[in-house]
Amino acid sequence: MADREERGTTGREARARARGWVLGTVACLAAAVAVAAEGERHVRGVVSEVAGDSVTVNGQDGRPQQLKLGPRSRVSSATRADLGAIAKGAYVGTTAVQAKDGTLRAVEVHVFPEAARGTGEGHRPWDLKPGSSMTNATVAGAEDAKGGQSTMTNANVSDVSGASGGKRLELSYAGGKQTVIVPPGTPVVRIEPADRAAIAAGAHVFAAGAPQPDGTVLVDRMFVGKDGAVPPM
Repeated sequence: MADREERGTTGREARARARGWVLGTVACLAAAVAVAAEGERHVRGVVSEVAGDSVTVNGQDGRPQQLKLGPRSRVSSATRADLGAIAKGAYVGTTAVQAKDGTLRAVEVHVFPEAARGTGEGHRPWDLKPGSSMTNATVAGAEDAKGGQSTMTNANVSDVSGASGGKRLELSYAGGKQTVIVPPGTPVVRIEPADRAAIAAGAHVFAAGAPQPDGTVLVDRMFVGKDGAVPPM
């Protein structure tokens, strides 16, 4: 009896943590729209040091960047997956570039858990490449595959079919739909709730937050690669 009660308590705690992660993530993403307008900062790199609420990341430019974790900072994990994870009915996010023939080609795909369905749906500024964009609404633009513009689409997968060894996705979202080709070898990750214990030296991270006067970045949301994975967004 005690064992069953303990398992039940553990299950309730896990569900409560998941609900808290989803609600917090949605709130953070909504707030990120306002933050982005004021100059949201994105940091990609490898964690070199963690000291309490301070995280130092060696950025892609080779320079260290100090991040601050606040009470509203949200942490998620990114785990390697493959094209098989992109199933009909899944809720996904994808950064895409427009090919010469006008089709959208995925640069990466991240698959959300069911509890996070609807998170970040839309279009917003993005900086995966110079001049790119990402939004929390409908995908409103595309980019020249050579020019470095990209779009981010968060949507439900309504149809999946093979396309030259990759996948052709029909994505539907509030107010519209989009067709995206996912070439073979495109990075795919699964996003799951995590806590700050996941942030450790050597982990690859993607963080977004508000630049502070002292040069640090106050983290709004952070994706931490699990088992060597690199958050591709």
